[in-house]
Amino acid sequence: MSDALIRFLFQQKHVRGELAYVQQSLNQMLEHHQYPLPVKQLLAELVVATSLLTATLKFEGEIAVQLQGDGPVRFAAVNGTHAQAFRGVVRLQAELTGESFRDLVGNGYLVVTITPNQGERYQGIIPLTGDSLTSTLEAYFAQSEQLPTRLYIFTDIQQHNRAAGLMLQVLPVEQEKARQDFADLVVLSDTITAAELLDLEPEVVLHRLFHQESVEVFPAQGISFVCGCSKQKCEAALFSLGRAVVAEQLAMGGLDMACEYCNASYHFSADDLQLIHDQL
Repeated sequence: MSDALIRFLFQQKHVRGELAYVQQSLNQMLEHHQYPLPVKQLLAELVVATSLLTATLKFEGEIAVQLQGDGPVRFAAVNGTHAQAFRGVVRLQAELTGESFRDLVGNGYLVVTITPNQGERYQGIIPLTGDSLTSTLEAYFAQSEQLPTRLYIFTDIQQHNRAAGLMLQVLPVEQEKARQDFADLVVLSDTITAAELLDLEPEVVLHRLFHQESVEVFPAQGISFVCGCSKQKCEAALFSLGRAVVAEQLAMGGLDMACEYCNASYHFSADDLQLIHDQL
């Protein structure tokens, strides 16, 4: 399955769903980083989760899903857009002592920031109470959106650098009926396996899980890794740091700036820095 997000709707139940698949875009994000395997798996889960959350937005804009903890993974974040373009990064502060979600992140917070192109910015913050990213996100939806949500995310990083996810969510309608619909469908979706979600085409997955339901499937939307860094943006960052910092780098004869998302490097020669210095 190519990198894509597929939305679907149960025509006779008050529930919507999404499937997300990433492989090529995930490879592009990870190829220049030397993250330990458990960290790559966590970041892959976060990419899929961000894609699934972005698909719930009803406007054009951006979403950032962040984990902030006191474990070896101090910070992990994926930024996504309504066009399903994403980039992600992890910052480590200690050697890994385990491979579970809690071993990696410890105690901390999940922060979801939604920034519409037009309108006010919204941020939701909840403590990390779950033992997995999926349970933490389900708690976020329950507390912030008050919409029952079930998430399934599986990764295959060691062999193929790929991940896939399934989300079911109650529609914001009559809650009593919607919740019963949701509970009935969760019984079916709980049978999904990693092999099925990672290896089977989305139509086959939906048929295996919900063949007794009437499901409307919408056209797939491509998912891509887009960093967005450039030398011009690095130059703007140097301007923001001020004359003294630029002068210090000028005295050292030049500067190399690396993007933390894609590891691209941008070189500023002494002449480049002199031009920036003269304009400050």
